[in-house]
Amino acid sequence: MDNQADSYRFTSQEVLCPAERKAGKTPCCSTLKMFIVALSFAYFSKALSGTYMKSSITQIERRFDLSSSLVGLIDGSFEMGNLLFLALVSHFGAKMHRPRLIAVGCLLMAVGSALTGLPHFFMGRHHPLRPMNLYRCVSLSFPECVKDPGSNMWIYVFLGNALRGIGETPVTPLGISYIDDFAKAENSAFYIACLQTITLLGPMFGFLLGSMCAKLYVDIGFVNVDTVTITPKDARWVGAWWLGFFVSSAIMLLSGIPFWFLPRSLPKQGKENKELPDTQQQHPGITSVHSFLPSLKKLLSTPTYFLLLCGSVLKFNSFIGLLTFKAKYMEQQFGQSASRANFLIGVLNLPVVAVGIFLGGLLMKRYKLSVVAGAQLSFLTSFTAYLLLLLQYGTKCDNIQVAGLTVSYNGTPGISHDKQWLFSECNRNCSCRAEEWDPVCSENGITYVSPCLAGCTGSTGHGKHTMFHNCSCVLLTPPPAEGSASVTLGQCPRGADCSRSFTSYMAVSVLSSFINSLGSTPGYMIIIRCIKPQLKSLALGIQTLVMRTLGGIPAPVYFGAFIDSSCLKWGMKKCGGRGACRLYDSDMYRLIFLGLITCLSGSAYFFIIALIVLLRQQFAKEDKRTAEQAPKPGQIELKVPCDFKKEFPVQTLTGTKESLEPRAMQVTKEAGHEEAVTANELQACPVEQCPDVDRPAEQTLNPANGQTEVQKNTVCDSQHTDAKSDVM
Repeated sequence: MDNQADSYRFTSQEVLCPAERKAGKTPCCSTLKMFIVALSFAYFSKALSGTYMKSSITQIERRFDLSSSLVGLIDGSFEMGNLLFLALVSHFGAKMHRPRLIAVGCLLMAVGSALTGLPHFFMGRHHPLRPMNLYRCVSLSFPECVKDPGSNMWIYVFLGNALRGIGETPVTPLGISYIDDFAKAENSAFYIACLQTITLLGPMFGFLLGSMCAKLYVDIGFVNVDTVTITPKDARWVGAWWLGFFVSSAIMLLSGIPFWFLPRSLPKQGKENKELPDTQQQHPGITSVHSFLPSLKKLLSTPTYFLLLCGSVLKFNSFIGLLTFKAKYMEQQFGQSASRANFLIGVLNLPVVAVGIFLGGLLMKRYKLSVVAGAQLSFLTSFTAYLLLLLQYGTKCDNIQVAGLTVSYNGTPGISHDKQWLFSECNRNCSCRAEEWDPVCSENGITYVSPCLAGCTGSTGHGKHTMFHNCSCVLLTPPPAEGSASVTLGQCPRGADCSRSFTSYMAVSVLSSFINSLGSTPGYMIIIRCIKPQLKSLALGIQTLVMRTLGGIPAPVYFGAFIDSSCLKWGMKKCGGRGACRLYDSDMYRLIFLGLITCLSGSAYFFIIALIVLLRQQFAKEDKRTAEQAPKPGQIELKVPCDFKKEFPVQTLTGTKESLEPRAMQVTKEAGHEEAVTANELQACPVEQCPDVDRPAEQTLNPANGQTEVQKNTVCDSQHTDAKSDVM
């Protein structure tokens, strides 16, 4: 045995403890892979529901005549409901039946999605247009309005989205901690990468579902679609926003079923034939609330966690703002319909993000990247994507020419927010209302706010094929042969230059999304590897809580408020009051939208750089300490735990085996053991097989007598109370 001192750890563990333990029975369906499959479907379902909400923002805004800031508040209600219970579920949920808590969450999300789409059935039919005779340049008196009975129904959308947020609370922190508790350390990153990759199928299908529903008219099945005179590209078009919420509700309901049948705990991967630890077999259902605050204090006092938290909040703000208003940006900047914008995001951006996340996890597993290397990879990919984002400032389209808003009636460019500019000598005698938005397009490429403001006095055709004639405000060069200028329904299309700019924008967007996603899994593993195991679930929950509170709730609101400041033409509700915006200043929209994203992301890099420096210093110290504590060749260590008498601290004795025998006998006798462990009793076992018996004892509260008891943290505590020594 002396010749094997360098590669074996000498221990009395095999003398004091039996080598074999009775294997516990593995419950039915208690495999880790089955849990990962079920959790992947739950992640897919909740991601589909959440991204469908994002894709329906424009439709909800138009249907309820809301501003971007208010619809951003509705979108943020998900985070409001989520943060109400997130911290408590993350802390106490780890001690309870985690799969069943996830099942309850899926049920709540299903109910919340159904409640979100329910207001459609209590509202009247959507009537975005007035009778055709009110469009023309004639003197008319406007009828009195009748208040829309569904004007305040958006509150139910708010509540349904909040309930969905409450249901999502246990899924992420408890699911990730469940996997990490029972998976091998080298497989944990790969499993989480697979989980996130499958999860991204949810947003992809969510945006595709949003694209399909945006094509369908809101009152489909109740009105004749052929009589609708507007198209999906019109700012007044409202798609069947409610339909997707019922589809996502049914999927969420199905995703929660498997968790009702999964066990409370699983065997540690690679140790399926060993009995589960007592801490996993006897999870208390209720734990003391006094343990929460010390755990939270210990967590927030960890510098690496705090820096990661600050950087994550800033990045999450930019991500939420981008995800919420990206489709709307594509509509207003490049003239795309909501349906096409959602479709392109679903089939171009999200698939490459899924591939990037999967490759990032594969890199972690293939090259076994350390925490520092993972943080550096995450920073490098994120910063490269950030530089590509700056190129989007140059991909733009000019404002569409709208008489009285972006150009004068004689064609002179100029932005105006004054509604008096909508009136000119050519339409002074018409009974026109500046609040109306019924755009028509002339042959000269200029859009007019309405046929009335274009000075039109006659019309022909029906429905979508209606044309207006004798438009006195339309200036054509040369003048028409018949002496009469005509306009057609809808805004004028954008030019070919705008189509090329949009192609460049999508190419840069897809490439930056892929590069940024490569560092997603390595960055996520920082919190897994740098936090103590007993704080892991709480750390994930607090991170999600803070990101929801400081990012998920305020980001859509202030993004929407800044976007509202670039509005040139507001819609009008039936009985007065400002409705949804109909036309934006596209140049101002671009600067505000991209400016907010770049400022928030750029600020986050200061914290990320500080985190990397701190991690490098921390792991350099640990490597140095490990090298110093390693026994020299030909020597072994004797560690005597303090389990026997509290007055004896852990003692480490270094030397050869022959010289340690008398010292081992003396120390173990002083520790209260009647018969000292001699060198002949020390057995040899490979280093990786030797259990750690040198963990400090824990104090627990016995609920039966209210007394504090010492609980030993060694694998032999359940069978022996005598002395233990570990010779290394």
